[in-house]
Amino acid sequence: MPDETISALPEALPPSESHDAAPKTRSKAASVSYADAGVDITSGERSKQRIKMLARKTFNKQVLSEIGGFGGLFALDLEKFPQPVLVSSTDGVGTKLKVAFELGIHHTVGQDLVNHCVNDIAVQGATPLFFLDYLATGKLADMTVETVVQGISEACRANGCALIGGETAQMPGFYGDGEYDLAGTIIGAVNRDKIITGANIQIGDVLLGLPSNGLHTNGYSLARKLLFEVAKYGPDQYVNELKDKTGAALMRTHRSYLGVIKKLTAAEVVSGMAHITGGGITDNLPRIIPKGMGAVVDLASWTVPPLFEHLQQLGNVDQDEMMRTFNMGIGLICVIPAELVKKTKAILNRANERHCIIGRIVRGERKVTYN
Repeated sequence: MPDETISALPEALPPSESHDAAPKTRSKAASVSYADAGVDITSGERSKQRIKMLARKTFNKQVLSEIGGFGGLFALDLEKFPQPVLVSSTDGVGTKLKVAFELGIHHTVGQDLVNHCVNDIAVQGATPLFFLDYLATGKLADMTVETVVQGISEACRANGCALIGGETAQMPGFYGDGEYDLAGTIIGAVNRDKIITGANIQIGDVLLGLPSNGLHTNGYSLARKLLFEVAKYGPDQYVNELKDKTGAALMRTHRSYLGVIKKLTAAEVVSGMAHITGGGITDNLPRIIPKGMGAVVDLASWTVPPLFEHLQQLGNVDQDEMMRTFNMGIGLICVIPAELVKKTKAILNRANERHCIIGRIVRGERKVTYN
């Protein structure tokens, strides 16, 4: 063996590696599970089984998969949609959830979520097909999750929409105990020649407003500040100006306009429709107005609900700020050609749908002017 090889060897093994050294005794560490980190998989599985039952109640013959797969399967009805265009939307409930946590009311927020998403695609002429939900929480509370999904399931059935999948995520340390976040995605379809974009809107068309149920799912950060911090109301406190308890006024469900929209689109009387959500009439109506046009809205044409009036009084909120933050009692605006207004009003009257003419389309630069 060459000398350089011998010199490269260690002179002796260190004590820890010597065959004669006494072996060290190691203490066995305690076993740590996922549950110790705050995620209860077993509880989560029990909850998922109950959620499956709720979702199945929304299924129709187009649903080809069970809840629990890696993806939901849905067969598009090509007889109903021979020239199909898919329409999608994703949204959440926002800080309305804070009021739900405070009151322990979790059933209606699922309805809020579905109805909001349904309206967003219905104003483009789309029929809802299926829905996916996402619920993330710190520590999973089985009954709370089930109650939320029950609301989602009921709203899906009411809107003819299948709940084909979703995700319930346990994220301890990210959300506080008893808190969760909620979001959803909806997919709908419309035949290409029935898409409503607002491209056919013309100067002189009439703006017809349909009432909201309340705040719906927008403006809650300001509303909570004014009611709970400025006025220092409790959520269970009856307020004369609201003619209701504070929490009840805030938790009124975001209504679905799908039924009335179907009647109007079937009669082919609408040139465009705007769902009035975050940004109010000020920011949402211009989204459908063609270039070179604007809208004039008459603020005296409808009665603003007491909730909005009281919020404005509490914070001395500027009118422009109110119109950009809240729906102010108008949840949907339909743009109707002047010659079809009479027909449209007859359709709405037969449907017992309250409505009012709130303005007109004029020449302008895609913005709303208030009178």
